Amino acid sequence: MPPRPLRPRRFAPLDPEKRIEGDGRPELKGIVFDVDGTLCECPQNYMFAEMRAALGIPKSTDILDHIYSLPEPAQSRAHETIRQIERTAMAAQKPQSGLVALMSYLDSRNIKKAICTRNFDMPVAHLLTTFLPGSKFEPIVTREFRPPKPDPAGILHIAKSWMHEDGGNGLIMVGDSIDDMTAGWRAGAATVLLVNDANRHLAEHQHTDLVVTKLDELIEILENGFEGRVEADEEKVDAKVLVEEAIEEKS
Repeated sequence: MPPRPLRPRRFAPLDPEKRIEGDGRPELKGIVFDVDGTLCECPQNYMFAEMRAALGIPKSTDILDHIYSLPEPAQSRAHETIRQIERTAMAAQKPQSGLVALMSYLDSRNIKKAICTRNFDMPVAHLLTTFLPGSKFEPIVTREFRPPKPDPAGILHIAKSWMHEDGGNGLIMVGDSIDDMTAGWRAGAATVLLVNDANRHLAEHQHTDLVVTKLDELIEILENGFEGRVEADEEKVDAKVLVEEAIEEKS
């Protein structure tokens, strides 16, 4: 696990004219995006409820953790069960507000883009070819990459691919769930929450650095220089995190 960077996370403006000589803020190396609920609108509540009903598990049980705990051939059957639900939902995919504008802007600034999702590859490919043809995302980390979010492994893999570094200090993770915020935070990346009515409680979570209501709000933020929030009491946050990580390592 890479060391956590100090908060608040900051990056220099992408607009060269707004950079100041001697500005110590690092340059942004790239942005990692979640898919469902982030790049596309997603009927997540009913989709995940359908998955749990089909698998016979309660809301408190992580879907992928449950599937990976099954022996074969039950594991393969369970994977196909949720893939079929995702294929059905894929037909109703809609681009998130501000999606095309943000991606066009990032491409104009030559900012690398990657995907880290718990979905499988078919809905991801459908989204990109339908709404973002010609916009490059690489690497694309799907659920086949293990362990999945909230583990930071996928984001660290992307950082290694881009920068040949062991941490995500030069990156931003954009998502809509606690898994996204926690994975990004643990990887050392800055985190941006795309807020909605269902996840509004995460706006004040210690793993969330910045909140936007639409994707294209990031354009002005990045042009002028990214700056995450200041922790109210860094020592208390650090103590709490150490306890959480110790519990996690023992579990």
